[in-house]
Amino acid sequence: MNISPTDFASLLCSRLCHDLLSPVGALNNGLELLADEHDPEMRARCLELLNESAKASANKLKFFRLAFGAAGGFGETVDTREAQAAIEGLFGDNHRIRIGWMVEEPVLAKAAIKVLLNLALIAGDALIRGGQLDIGAEVAGGTVEIVVRADGPRIVLDPELRSALAGGRDELPITPRAAAAFLVHALVEQGGGSLQVSPPDAEVLLFGASFKAG
Repeated sequence: MNISPTDFASLLCSRLCHDLLSPVGALNNGLELLADEHDPEMRARCLELLNESAKASANKLKFFRLAFGAAGGFGETVDTREAQAAIEGLFGDNHRIRIGWMVEEPVLAKAAIKVLLNLALIAGDALIRGGQLDIGAEVAGGTVEIVVRADGPRIVLDPELRSALAGGRDELPITPRAAAAFLVHALVEQGGGSLQVSPPDAEVLLFGASFKAG
């Protein structure tokens, strides 16, 4: 399935706006409550909720800036500690998802970082009731290999995302929800590589990507 750059940019922007709507909306609601609240304890609670919403908004922006945008400076590589911090910021505060970071490379090519982050995003979202999210990557002979594994009591990978990871070969439409999955497919394809996804009936969700990056 071919998507124009303009349409794809629109999908990514729609996904970003959708994910930011909840914490930003909570900020707005909290400010309205604070303006009408005079009880000291309730005002303290409002401020606590505002702080949580502001932190969630900042974490999401940092993650999407790295996963979708041009963050990481003007060089061709990104410090993997920055990617680790972005993933832990996105998932760490809900205490439902445990992160296992198994990346020893100090830096990775920007394309590899984007694949890693977006696969982690998809796998984390699939852990409906929380669980373990493991992320690994290594470079050998100019080829980057990325593995993301999600294990939990309930794992749901929408068929739309599965189709987008395959490049839309199932002819399902690419919507903002599947923008991250299609971005992964495009980057891996540009690197002349391959992407594997565990079958729908597997007990764990496993992604494997191998491609030339940088």
